[in-house]
Amino acid sequence: MFRPALLLLISIAFLFSCNSDSEESPRDTPSASARTLDYTAVVHFKTSPDAMEFISSVDVAVAESQIARQEGLMNVYDLPPNNGMIFIFEQQQELSFWMANTPLSLDIIFVNEDMEIVRIHSNTPPHSQQQFRSGAPALYAVEVNAGYAARHDIQEGHFIEIVR
Repeated sequence: MFRPALLLLISIAFLFSCNSDSEESPRDTPSASARTLDYTAVVHFKTSPDAMEFISSVDVAVAESQIARQEGLMNVYDLPPNNGMIFIFEQQQELSFWMANTPLSLDIIFVNEDMEIVRIHSNTPPHSQQQFRSGAPALYAVEVNAGYAARHDIQEGHFIEIVR
């Protein structure tokens, strides 16, 4: 015959073993620290610097302070299809990005001071510590959802225009 205390203990142990939350990885689920962005500029992609027609356009959040550039898209779990972020640096230099605290797969598009796209890293893996380098001096970096550049046929050698 079971004692009531032993039965209660077995019930509690059973309840804890059935907890489904333990199967989810904390890095894959939004938390209270998930961020939302303010999209205050537009980036137009075009085939030449003087092209009147755009290949496509994205509404972007602007990261131009050191803190904003360091934070980037960390803890952003939802990026609408035609949105992104533009990073603006003080001087042109070879740039390097990583995805360690970024839960989204992105395309990273590096752009020089002439507004020419010098390097595109497509489909970067989320939470990666791999370095994604511009490979040439760049003044800007545009991050968009993974596959955006391929879907819109945006290529190295194309150009951007920023509208604020």
